[in-house]
Amino acid sequence: MLGVLLLGLLAPAGLGISALTKLQSRGSQCVEYECFALFQGPMNFLAASLACESLNGHLMTVRSSVAADVISLLLSDDSSMNSRPWIGLQLPEGCGDPGHSGPLRGFQWVTGDNHTSYSRWARPKDQESPLCGPLCVTVSTAIAAAPGEPAWEEQQCETEADSFLCEFHFTTSCRPLEVDPPGPEAAHLSITYNTPFGVRGADFQTLPIGSSAIVESLGLELVCRAQLGISEGHWSREAPGAWNCSVEKGGCEYSCNHSMGEPRCLCPTDTVLQADGRSCIKPEVPSCTDLCEHFCVANPDDPGSYTCMCETGYQLAADKHRCEDVDDCRQGPNPCPQRCVNTKGGFECLCYDGFELVDGECVELLDPCYGSDCEYQCQPVSPTEYICICAEGFAPKPGEPHRCEMFCNESSCPADCDPNTPDFCHCPEGFILDEGHICVDIDECSQEECSRNECRNLPGSYECICGPDTALAGQVSKDCDPTPVIEYNEDHGSGEPPVSPTPGSPTGPPSAKPVHSGVLIGISIASLSLVVALLALLCHLRKKQGAARAELEYKCASPAKEVVLQHVRTDRTLHKF
Repeated sequence: MLGVLLLGLLAPAGLGISALTKLQSRGSQCVEYECFALFQGPMNFLAASLACESLNGHLMTVRSSVAADVISLLLSDDSSMNSRPWIGLQLPEGCGDPGHSGPLRGFQWVTGDNHTSYSRWARPKDQESPLCGPLCVTVSTAIAAAPGEPAWEEQQCETEADSFLCEFHFTTSCRPLEVDPPGPEAAHLSITYNTPFGVRGADFQTLPIGSSAIVESLGLELVCRAQLGISEGHWSREAPGAWNCSVEKGGCEYSCNHSMGEPRCLCPTDTVLQADGRSCIKPEVPSCTDLCEHFCVANPDDPGSYTCMCETGYQLAADKHRCEDVDDCRQGPNPCPQRCVNTKGGFECLCYDGFELVDGECVELLDPCYGSDCEYQCQPVSPTEYICICAEGFAPKPGEPHRCEMFCNESSCPADCDPNTPDFCHCPEGFILDEGHICVDIDECSQEECSRNECRNLPGSYECICGPDTALAGQVSKDCDPTPVIEYNEDHGSGEPPVSPTPGSPTGPPSAKPVHSGVLIGISIASLSLVVALLALLCHLRKKQGAARAELEYKCASPAKEVVLQHVRTDRTLHKF
């Protein structure tokens, strides 16, 4: 794309395609890592700038007297004494006061800055009329204020100059070829250099990396290359081996020898020639440690001799340097009581199934259920652990997992009946035996177990949701108003000790009075009625149970049932009297 744009811009200047590809150089000079070249025009400023960029450079910037000296040298070598080449200095559009624009009077370099320690304008800086761009700059020795100092002169950028100066930057450079001997014997050697920016010649102080040197009489072509980590380049070629010893010592790092008819490189006695046939390297002498795989023991009496040794579990291989693993399991008798597994540098003992390795011996594993206290059945879960399981309809008892209790998580389930006495059946706690052999859940909520609080019946149990006026408001419990238990210790009890009534104290218990006979009769009648009611209830339950020996099971946490049983005991006591 850049080439197409460049052709379009250069065409108005009268430069054709063939001329673009063959830009004619009128001289070139390189100083350290910078090269400057003078190319023939005619071209306007923009076309000249693009031409330099096509060669990976830009129009020349003159920031010091050194660059000005290079321009003087290039223009002095030019046959046209009136040459006015473009340099890379331009003034953008607009007008400005030249007195307040620094040494460049408002102009800028093509690199986008205005830094400089040197300026040489053809017109004085205190001119009255302001400068108005766009303007570009040429240099000329014809209007120099002093001999050898080209002056700067602003021009219309569309003006065609007869030449232009390009500037190139490189990171590495090479010195011109060194010819030895440098006397008359080497005078016949004609060397031509070609730079990466297309300049060809024989007179260079330095040459940028990528330049080539051709010695036609020797049929030799060398290229300036850069070595890694070295700022100065060197001349080399792709083909290995030395070339003519009179040019750059044949490329040899140490010395070049031509006595055998063909040039060849020599190296010091403690180094060897590398694959390129020109450089030398000192070979690394392997140490004793590098020669043996495991251990190396040097012989102090015989320098250079050594013996290799291996770690435990390995043996020296046939080459006396490597180490091989020893199969310990096949060495003589079995080192293990049962199974032996070979490993790198050792072995591992294993036991058969049902045995455990204890202190180097395989011991038969004991049944973990041996000596267990499971009420129903023991089930091993590992060689050393077991769990107790219960029969169907039973579950481990909380807090005593070795014991079993009837369990039912539904409202009804089959009873546990004695197979020899089918009428003798058991129900889980919180269930009652209904007709047949079915255990039915007792609904404690219908018996107002939670009093005024909300009650929730559960299979075999219940729970109360305590109301706001209870001691356990908002909690779930079976007793929302638990009675605190206050223990009194005569020596170190908590709370206040009971107060012994004093004689004459009004707080003492009232004196006993004789009970009226009518009251006794009323109590007896009430007790008799209660006994009759309880007997009727028992008869009803016996009828539903269907067996004289049916066993009634209630929940221990039901205070109402405890009251009923207490009344039965009381009535039986009264009946005896």
